[in-house]
Amino acid sequence: MKALEEIFGIRIDNSEYFIKALTHPSYTKEQDISHLENYERLEFLGDAVLKLTVSDILYKKYPESTEGELSKIRSIVVSDNTLFHIVQQNGLSEYIRLGRHEEKQGCRKLESICACAFEAVLGAFYLDGKFDLLLGYIEKTFLPYIEEVDKNFEKYNAKALLQEYTQSINKDLPSYIMKGEKGPDHNKTFMVDVEYHGEVIASGVGKSKKEAEQKAAYDACLKFGVVKCKK
Repeated sequence: MKALEEIFGIRIDNSEYFIKALTHPSYTKEQDISHLENYERLEFLGDAVLKLTVSDILYKKYPESTEGELSKIRSIVVSDNTLFHIVQQNGLSEYIRLGRHEEKQGCRKLESICACAFEAVLGAFYLDGKFDLLLGYIEKTFLPYIEEVDKNFEKYNAKALLQEYTQSINKDLPSYIMKGEKGPDHNKTFMVDVEYHGEVIASGVGKSKKEAEQKAAYDACLKFGVVKCKK
């Protein structure tokens, strides 16, 4: 609990919430404990807390933006990829309780597990009566990501931009082809090609399939002149 207090800068009163928040389903199954003791329900709650809070920040920060624009920024900012990056920085993954098999497989470093645990901890703080303090933590932590996405939105929204461009020409859609993956399960690298009319337009590499597809789409957008390269 002390480590969590230091990571989030918020005092903990009811430690039971946080024990659940850091308990992966594999642990409760291995220990023959009720599934209600893992992080899944708290993740559901924390996901809602995060979306509400980030929505509030976006609503106030960009008073001229449309609902659609705000939704696109939010979807990127609260994505598993962003949450994983935050967890890797703050060290939260070290405190997740896993089953022995999952521990051996390196699941502590899986993007999805880190993101779920992070959201579950947010849910735990909410139930612990710390929502007001949580607002400050989320704003401080996520504001740099919000500003980065807003500044380089084309890079993060490249798949949608590419699709809009190809549909404007002949209604055809680009396709994404998985070309391979490397590394262990907890640290994979994915390689993707984006094709249009049977021709490979660009390639992308990322820590997830989505990231690789976005990078491939962005390079395709550059080649088609849909976006301009920023110096």
